[in-house]
Formats: sequence, C-alpha cells, structure tokens
Amino acid sequence: MTGLLVDLAIIGLLLVGVGQFTRPERARWGNLTAAAALAIALGVVLGRHAVQSPWLVAGALAAGGLVGMGVALRVNMLQIPAMVALQHGAGAVAALLVAWIELSRHAGALPALARASGLIGAVLGAGTFTASMIASAKLANWVRATPTVFRRHGLLMAGLFGATVALAVFAGTSPGASSLELGVLTLLSAILGAVFAVRIGGADMPVLISFLNATTGLAAAFCGIVVHNRLLIACGATVAASGSILTLCMCRAMNRNVVRFLLGGDGHRPGREGPELAREATPAATTLPNHSAGEVPPLEQAAAALRAAQSVIVIPGYGMALAQAQFETARLVDGLRRLGKTVRYAIHPLAGRMPGHMHVLLAEAEADPDLLFDLDQINPDFSQTDLALVVGACDVVNPAASTVPNTPISGMPILAAHEARQVVVCNLDARPGYSGVENTLYRHPKTVLVLGDAKASLAWLLAALDATPAR
Repeated sequence: MTGLLVDLAIIGLLLVGVGQFTRPERARWGNLTAAAALAIALGVVLGRHAVQSPWLVAGALAAGGLVGMGVALRVNMLQIPAMVALQHGAGAVAALLVAWIELSRHAGALPALARASGLIGAVLGAGTFTASMIASAKLANWVRATPTVFRRHGLLMAGLFGATVALAVFAGTSPGASSLELGVLTLLSAILGAVFAVRIGGADMPVLISFLNATTGLAAAFCGIVVHNRLLIACGATVAASGSILTLCMCRAMNRNVVRFLLGGDGHRPGREGPELAREATPAATTLPNHSAGEVPPLEQAAAALRAAQSVIVIPGYGMALAQAQFETARLVDGLRRLGKTVRYAIHPLAGRMPGHMHVLLAEAEADPDLLFDLDQINPDFSQTDLALVVGACDVVNPAASTVPNTPISGMPILAAHEARQVVVCNLDARPGYSGVENTLYRHPKTVLVLGDAKASLAWLLAALDATPAR
C-alpha cells in the first residue's frame, strides 16, 4: 500500500510539472518539477530492486546525463526541433532494448499479456527510432527536408505493416520468441518507421513530432507492463496521451484528417525541392535590397506605416528563427508599445518546425507572454487592426489557402493578415514557403514587402522608431 501511495505522489508531482507548461513564465519551473519527479522515480525504482552492478548503473547514468547536458547546452533555439526528434528516438530505442532483453531472457516463461506488451513495445520502439532519426536529420538539414515519395508508397507501407503484424502475432503465440524472430521483427518495424517518415515534408513536421512523442510514450508504457513497473506505465501513458492530443490539434490546425495523414493520403509534393534547402543552408544576407531611383525605399514605407498605426499585430514564422531575429522582434514590439501603440503577437500552431516553436523563441527573447495569442483568439481582430507585421512567415499567412483549390495548403486555417488595413512583410525573399504555393499576400496593393535579412530590417525599423517622439 505504501508503495502505491509513493507512486501516486510521484505521478501527481509529474502532472503538476506538466500543468505548469500552460504559461511561458511558469514553464521553467514546470520543467524542473517534472525532472524532479522523474529523478525521484528513478531513486524509488533502484531502491525497490537489488542492483547487481551498482557502479555500472551509476556510470551509465552519469555518462548519459553528461552527454545529454552537453548536447542541450550546445544547441541553439533553431536546433531545438531536431534535438527534440533525437530525444524521441533515444527514448524509443531504450524501450526497444528493454523489450528485447525481457523477451529474450524469459523466453516462454512470460505471461501472455507481458509477452504481447513486450512485442508491441519492440515494434513501436524500432519504428519510432528510425522515424525520429529521419525527422531529426530533416530538421537539421542533413537530408532533404521535402517529402520523399516512393513508387506505390502506400502499398509498400501496407505490406510492411501487414508483415510486421503477422510476425508479431506469430512470435506472440509461439512458446518463446527466438532471437531470429525478434531480429526480423525489429528490422521490419525499423523499415516501416523509415518509410513512414520519409514521405513527410518540412511543413508537416509539427504533426510528425507530436505523433512520435505519442508513440515513444506508448512504447515506454508497454515496456512498463513487461517489467511490472507502475511508474513507467503511468509516465509513458501520460506522454502518449499528451502527444496524441497534440497530434489531433496539429491536424486540426492544418484542416486535415488525422487518419488520412498517418496513412499517407494527405502527403504532398511541394512545388520545388532544392531552393528551400539552399535558403536554409545559406546565411541570410546582411545587406538590404536596392530600390529604383525615385521610389520610396520599402524600409522607409514600412517605418512610416509603423509610425501611423495605432494597433499592430506581429506574426512570427520560421524565417524569424532562421534569421535569429526573435530578439529584434521583441525589441521592436517594446519600442512600439513605448510609443503608445497596441501591439500583440499572432501565433499559428504550425509556425515553426515543432509545436510551440514560436512560443519558445519569443520566450527566449523575453517577450511578454500576455501579448501572445493563438489563431482562434486573434483572427477576428485583424479586420480592425491598422497594421499586420509579418516576420519570416509565409504559408501561415497565405490567402491562397482559402482561394486556390488543390494545393498542399488548401483549406488550412491561416492568420488573416490580409484583412488588416496595411501589411508589412519582412522576409528574406518572396519565394514560396515549404508548401511551394505562391503567396498572394506579397502582391496585394496594401502590402509593403521588405526583402532581406529580417534581423537587419527590424533593427533598422527600431532605430527609425526610436527617433519618433512618444505621444
């Protein structure tokens, strides 16, 4: 009874930590609280079981902790999505190893439920591992970020899935799974995960990251059943539930059917492949574009529009992350507010390469969290707003999503920047985003298109505003 109460207390502490993630200013404490819960859980588990090689366990924990800490300290905010995908893969391969060891060690002695759970954990662990590695490589630009669709891709996935299920059922019903059966099952699952992930492009990465979060937790929960660990079951189930909810939210933000997305029916080929990768791999130019003689430079038009506007909505996108312009964005917002203007941020669920990416970037820049509004909250206000300032966003503000049929973003809810009285776009270039769909907002008469490094553009605009007397 005491052990159950201790487990419930640890799970409660973990949920308290997760609950603090609802507010950016409490997220740091939430992370520490959840980490403390997991550390206590580790101590409880080690205390309940006799450890045959305590120094080996301690060494492994120390080595893993140091490597993890070193990686976390070295990555910047632009690399966070790739690191998150890598962490999902690490959790998945840990679940795979636990399942493999338990199934091999006990052979036919495991009860039916434990054996089935171990096989499911192994399948999910292997598939999630390879899918996570591909997602991480795409997010880090180590491989092409656009979808790779094989000939008869859906049929290939169906065949791999059927073979994996058939072999898992055979291994589960036989007296004891042999190493050969487990090896083939792991290989099939790993190939299935890779084939599943390669067809998903950069624009759909938030959905993939959420889904892999869920499958990692699910693999851990099934492994918890095999080793009779309530804490592992509960923690894994919590991660699986949160990842599943997030996957549904991301699909709703894209106006896509989650089943069709997972089966590949909503996959797409973008309009181009190489240019977007070159855009990410090449540092943004620090010089601003020239203008024709006699024309008012776009930056001066933008500065005049900002001075005249009394209400401004700022729309950050992945280009802001690429330019590392989150600090300049926050400073510009502060400068506008000092001039007595009403300023808010509009955050699209798919802006970035993982859920909450823009929130993380703006939190790093110490942006006021009370100024951050989601799509549903702020979209009705654009028509009453003087100016929409787009910073490195493209697909999430593209009116073609609602006006042009049969495109990768058709039907996707967007931020209604085009409804504002005036629009200023600070993007590196006027090329389409990951979807490959031309952004009609760029050609609108009320749009001021400022091309070049967003970080330099925003710094120039802030300097121009600082020269404006406060009202």
